[in-house]
Amino acid sequence: MDDCCDTIKEDKLGFNNIYIQAKQWALNQTVGRPEIQKFVGALTGKQAQKGLFITTAKYSSEAIEYAGNLLGTKVVLINGVDLMKLMINHNIGVSIVHSYEVKRIDSDFFEDEL
Repeated sequence: MDDCCDTIKEDKLGFNNIYIQAKQWALNQTVGRPEIQKFVGALTGKQAQKGLFITTAKYSSEAIEYAGNLLGTKVVLINGVDLMKLMINHNIGVSIVHSYEVKRIDSDFFEDEL
């Protein structure tokens, strides 16, 4: 780990790295284009082609547009809402409060009696 970001391997052989930067900001804050530009600059310095920027806040439209128009570098932005959805879908940092059963009639059970 260095000042830029953490790294994960995209495949088991380690051919591709994905650089990740995660920042916790207040939910009402907005991450602007300058923060994403700094991250992209750090990726460029590592000759990286893939980056993931995660925040608990939201992104400005300029930041989203900038990340979407990069050439040669793919940067995925995950905001607080998207992060929450991913956590719920993958059962990370959440616990089940209620569980429901949905039942249907088992027609095989009644087959002999008809």
